[in-house]
Amino acid sequence: MTSGLNGVAHVILTAGDFARSTAFWRDVIGYLGLKTVLDSEHMLYGVGGRTAIGIRTPSPEHAGKRFDQGAPGLHHACFRMRDRAAVDAIHDFLKDRGDIHIIHGPQEEPWAPGYYSILFEDPDGIRMELNHVPGAGLLVDGEEIGGADAFDGS
Repeated sequence: MTSGLNGVAHVILTAGDFARSTAFWRDVIGYLGLKTVLDSEHMLYGVGGRTAIGIRTPSPEHAGKRFDQGAPGLHHACFRMRDRAAVDAIHDFLKDRGDIHIIHGPQEEPWAPGYYSILFEDPDGIRMELNHVPGAGLLVDGEEIGGADAFDGS
């Protein structure tokens, strides 16, 4: 019997600068074709593609702070794209923005056969990845993650 797990329902990000972050994420949510179902002074929430992305306000003591990827908690979030062309297209959409930092543009990675991704930091420094893995990827019997030596602490 399987666990019944059927994907990731949503990812909620806490913004240090809510206005700056939601300005960026409104654009991305729209570009990805997600439906904005909540856009208030406390939360932005878009749904589609079998998942949702939410941005919420920080607690008062964390307002204005940037994300620390090395602190306990989230390292990064990755959203699956339908094909390599979609990865290329989102990179083209993001690459000239001045409010984010592109870590790397579209490139192949060793994590699974055909793994292709971009990696960037949103306006609060939260690392986000968008990838495509063709076929069954690591679900093929006997297939194991590649590049485990690349886990260097960064």
